[in-house]
Amino acid sequence: MRIEARAKINWTLDIVGQREDGYHLMDMLMQPVTLADVVTLTPADTITLTTGGTPLLPADAKNLACRAAAALKAHTGYPSGAAIHVEKRIPVGAGMGGGSSDAAAVLAGLNRLWGTGLNQAELEAIGLTLGADVPFCLRGGLTRTTGIGERMADLPCGKAWPLVCIQPCEGLSTKEIFAAYHESAVHHRPDNDAASAALALGDGLGLAAAMANVMQPVSEQRRPDISDAIRALEELGAFAARMTGSGSAVFGVFEDASAADAACAALRARWERTFRCDTCMESLVIHDEP
Repeated sequence: MRIEARAKINWTLDIVGQREDGYHLMDMLMQPVTLADVVTLTPADTITLTTGGTPLLPADAKNLACRAAAALKAHTGYPSGAAIHVEKRIPVGAGMGGGSSDAAAVLAGLNRLWGTGLNQAELEAIGLTLGADVPFCLRGGLTRTTGIGERMADLPCGKAWPLVCIQPCEGLSTKEIFAAYHESAVHHRPDNDAASAALALGDGLGLAAAMANVMQPVSEQRRPDISDAIRALEELGAFAARMTGSGSAVFGVFEDASAADAACAALRARWERTFRCDTCMESLVIHDEP
């Protein structure tokens, strides 16, 4: 079984509180994009993991894909395992949900391969124990996600937007950025209602005005290249450019594919990790053949 495990972007990201256990309460709009890792699953006696595409990805029990398989096996009591291979295309430490998407692909794929018969809600509950973005990566679509990532409201989407995504610098620690966020003042929050309405209508101007990520200023202080990449995207025609998640990747939104193609070609000469993709609605695409 071969699965396209797609990345995600945050159209918006707001932090609205913090639980007593330290988890942050979020209010954000997320959507998958066509940039994807490829996860291959083969029946086996035990759970094993191999990786390709980057030396940054651990090929052991620390990897979220391996942990997902172990969690599903423990939950269902399935007696055998699977050989998992993750071919990495989504940049690591980028805020694009690459590890979460791999975990979602393993949960959904093995549930099918093993015939364990869990429903979507059960898979999302297991996913939440692995990471806050895993439930979204299982579900996909355009969602307004709140709580710690477990509450998702599906939203209408008026069009697919051409994007250019850049990881202009090394990855960032989400834990470090959250800690630094509490020491900084927030000057600009997203308007999630207005952004939702703009996405439903395919209204680029309305979307640009409503978008914001409260973690972006904190990440920009630690990685000035983030600001440089956003500025470069805007100079090459993006009507909006923002950081996704806690960084370090940024994305620019274009009105048409040809403008995005031209910008991508120009920016790749400066930043190797530059990707041309589009927003989409499916976060996982499962192919039963190898």
